[in-house]
Amino acid sequence: MSAMAWERRLYMTAHPFAYPLLRAAARRGPVVRVPGVGVIVNSAAAARPVLMDGETFRKDGPGSPGELWTPVLGPSVLLNMEGDAHRALRRRLTELFTPSYTEELCGRVLAAPLSRLGDRLARGAEVDLVDASRVLAAAVISEVIGLEARDEAAHRHLFEQGERIVSMVSLRTRRLSPSQVARAREVLDPLGDTAAKAYASGDESTVMGRMRTLGLSEDEARGAAGAFFLTGTETVATLIPRLIGLLHDSGQLARVAAAPDTLLDPAIEEAMRVATPTPVMLRSVHRATSVGGVAVRPGDRILIATHNCCRAFGDFDLDRPHPPELRRLWFGAGPHFCIGYPLAMAEIRLIVRTLLDAGPLTITRRAAARGVLIPTYRTFRVRRAAR
Repeated sequence: MSAMAWERRLYMTAHPFAYPLLRAAARRGPVVRVPGVGVIVNSAAAARPVLMDGETFRKDGPGSPGELWTPVLGPSVLLNMEGDAHRALRRRLTELFTPSYTEELCGRVLAAPLSRLGDRLARGAEVDLVDASRVLAAAVISEVIGLEARDEAAHRHLFEQGERIVSMVSLRTRRLSPSQVARAREVLDPLGDTAAKAYASGDESTVMGRMRTLGLSEDEARGAAGAFFLTGTETVATLIPRLIGLLHDSGQLARVAAAPDTLLDPAIEEAMRVATPTPVMLRSVHRATSVGGVAVRPGDRILIATHNCCRAFGDFDLDRPHPPELRRLWFGAGPHFCIGYPLAMAEIRLIVRTLLDAGPLTITRRAAARGVLIPTYRTFRVRRAAR
């Protein structure tokens, strides 16, 4: 099966009803109004101006992410903020995730588990990259929040807790029910308590301690910890096996392994374009304007079909240049560009380099996952191939 055939299978298995409708919307034009859904944006050229304008297109109105996540995370977590308060909080949080700090953090946290992973592959053992990626991503976010989870079982459990919350959301979800909010709070409140303790200690070697130094309040630190937990594991964990699958199925795995310094980052960016870890983004219209020639008015719901915007540029191609309007659109743009981008890239680079160094790899078994928000593999087993 080809690389793109597997990607289609992952999306169809995760969203058997919503995904065909999402792709059908792409065939209707760059921007279309769909009754009961909102204004769907299928073009990167039309999507980027929406994402850049946080005054007109907001995350805190009806039908926006704020309506979904505020009952779970609280009112001040970037995901649901706009205006001066958002800019002030973002400025302080951005200082947390500089490339130098994230590289040091990931190198320190992942050194031992990646050494074990490389050794297993070198011995010829079969490894499930789905499980390994979950454990590694959870280890990093555990360090960020200040949790004391120190072994694979604890990290695996932590990831599963986050998955319980994220799996409540589908491409059609507008808001969580009271019972869903309660279940999410059961998971997030203890994590917030731990983050608050790390914050109170003021230890600047920890992310939570640095938040205190930067002037964030305890409530802001708790909210940020919950947001990092929900958004900081799934993106990395779901991409690793998909990236290896795309490179393997397109015959590019050995090529990237031979020149990781020049080809690894382009391979990651192209895999993210195809996989699109954020398939849709939501905004609420604050004032009358137009999007791609379609008139919108206050209260309208904008659904940016990020997946359609990205897939419009074709199948996976390691040599494909990304035009300016597409550049990292899967992480957003403008005032809400993902502040965790440096952390995600640092994790992915380290993990994939370990896998490339242990190669050549062959895929022994894979299957698509059901009941997930971000399409992914249920299992993706690899081993070192005979040279």
